[in-house]
Amino acid sequence: MVWLVIPVLTVALTGGIGSGKSAVSNHFDSLGVPVIDADRLAHQMVQPGSPALTQIETAFGEHLIDQQGRLNRGALREIVFNDPTQRKRLESILHPPIRQAMEDWVEQQTAPYVILVIPLLFETGQQDIAQRILVVDCEESLQYQRVAQRDNLDESEIAQILASQVDRQTRLEGADDIIENNGDLAALTKATERMHQAYLVLSKS
Repeated sequence: MVWLVIPVLTVALTGGIGSGKSAVSNHFDSLGVPVIDADRLAHQMVQPGSPALTQIETAFGEHLIDQQGRLNRGALREIVFNDPTQRKRLESILHPPIRQAMEDWVEQQTAPYVILVIPLLFETGQQDIAQRILVVDCEESLQYQRVAQRDNLDESEIAQILASQVDRQTRLEGADDIIENNGDLAALTKATERMHQAYLVLSKS
C-alpha cells in the first residue's frame, strides 16, 4: 500500500450497507474529530452548473437534468446500478474531483487524526488514500434487517445492493481496524470511543 505524504493521521472509514457507518462517523464527529464524507462531496459536485454535472449530462443524456438544472439522481441510479460499464463511467467523472477535494481538505487539518468516510472504498480501489482503514462490520442478517427498516426495501432489493458491493470477507481482510456493530447503539458508541483513544495514541507515534 502506498501512503500519501500528509501532516495528520488519516483513517478511511467504510463498511457495507446497513453496517452502521453513519452512526460511527457521527460519533467521531461528536468527539471533535474532523470528518469528511465522500457521499456528501458527491452531492456537492453535481450542483446545477457544476463541471461534473455537465460531464454527466454529456455522458448519460440531457434527460437526466430537470428544468431547474438539477440532476435526477434516481434516474441516474437506475442507469448505473446494474451496468458495471456505466457505473465505471460515472466513477471516472466523480471520483477524481472527490479524491482531490479530500486530499486538499486533509492538508488543511491540524487535529491529531481525521476520518474520511468512503462507503465504496474497496469497490473503487482507493485504499491508498489513508494510512489506516477502519471497517464497520456486522452480521449480514442485521444488514437486511436495518436496511429494510430504514429504506423500506424488500429482501431481493437488499440482496441486489449487497451483491454490488465487495463481500464481507474481502472488506475484513483489507481492514487495519474493525468496529463490530452486532449490538445496540450504546455498544457501538463505546467501541467507537475505544477506537478514538487508540487513534489518538497512534497519531503520536
